[in-house]
Amino acid sequence: MALHAPERVVVPPASESGLIAAVGRTYFPIALVARLPYAMMVVGTLTLVVAARDSVALGGLTSAMVGLGAASIGPFIGAAADRFGQRPVLLGTALASSTVMASLAAVAYSATPAVALLAVAFLVGAFAPQVAPMSRSRLVGAIAGRVAPERRSRTFNTTMAYESAADEMVFIVGPFLVGLLGAGLGSWVPAVAAAGLTLVFVSAFALHPSSRAVQGHRSAGTTPAPARELLAARLLVVVAGIFGVGLFFGTTLTSLTAFMAERGEADAAGLVYGVMGIGSAALALGVALFPAGFTLARRWVAFATLLLLSSAVLPLVGSVAAVAGVLLVVGLGIGPTMVTQYSLGAKRSPGGRSATVMTVLGSAVILGQSSAAALTGQVADRWGADVALFLPAAAAAVVLLAGVANAAISRREK
Repeated sequence: MALHAPERVVVPPASESGLIAAVGRTYFPIALVARLPYAMMVVGTLTLVVAARDSVALGGLTSAMVGLGAASIGPFIGAAADRFGQRPVLLGTALASSTVMASLAAVAYSATPAVALLAVAFLVGAFAPQVAPMSRSRLVGAIAGRVAPERRSRTFNTTMAYESAADEMVFIVGPFLVGLLGAGLGSWVPAVAAAGLTLVFVSAFALHPSSRAVQGHRSAGTTPAPARELLAARLLVVVAGIFGVGLFFGTTLTSLTAFMAERGEADAAGLVYGVMGIGSAALALGVALFPAGFTLARRWVAFATLLLLSSAVLPLVGSVAAVAGVLLVVGLGIGPTMVTQYSLGAKRSPGGRSATVMTVLGSAVILGQSSAAALTGQVADRWGADVALFLPAAAAAVVLLAGVANAAISRREK
């Protein structure tokens, strides 16, 4: 498989080097922790506002503003990284993000009107450092320029599996950590912790030597593909699918929060939600071992079907233990689906637009998660958790429909 380099690799090629040799051994642990605050934003905001203002509806709306900020500004951050390089963009957003995240806790517990809280939440999303998409862009560039041609296809597949598993891990560990910190130390602690993690680890990711391996297009003297190529149906269907995954995250977590709140344990919702990550991360890492005949299009449809069927069981169970058991099965569907979607996004990225595409996909997850949180919060406030628990299956249906559309597009491209 031929991979285009999204950004020019300026270090001398080392045809025998593997990916770890290309980016350094410290790269992966730093990149993993650096993306954790992004996964804590929506959940931390929801937990904080529900505790501070005693309203699931306002918590969901505030979370939606986080997603709106990420979706509105995130793609421009990715485009700036494509043009000017990742280091200055990441350093700037790390400082801004840590500041507004810490401010959110103060505003939530103050007498400030709700509109001011919503404005700060928008800034939380707007300045969110796009670590995950920039990591993918950085690694794809390293594979194209530093890995021997005969090893690129397998390295690419393994890397996309790892990156999606890492995203899955942090999107599960993030809420788990929010629940742990919120239940043990107070609902304001997760927001402050996310601010500290951002300042330290996102800055470390920005300053990591691997950031010098890829330069912005201006310094490389290359021209990105026309922006209209970002609107191709083959790419938009991936955006729609991963938006559906975000919807699933938001509906599941918020309905689960309402379910736990009715039992007087709202702060522990993240702990139960974390069960979903067990099967998810394990199967996501195993995607690289799937046979070639099990194509990306087929994987998407197969695992989205599993996601739909398992999530449809959620409204039928009544105990915390039973919900946790269902979420364990749900995780088997969500992990491989995300791996597939990000792999398709990487393969279909227009030349020189890798960071932009990956940021759009990451922003779509957050927008879906936060908008679903707002809707599910309204449903839970009005009709209760039993009704809200039907919404994850509706979100899974969106993922499956996008997968079917992608399969049709993939058949036409053959």
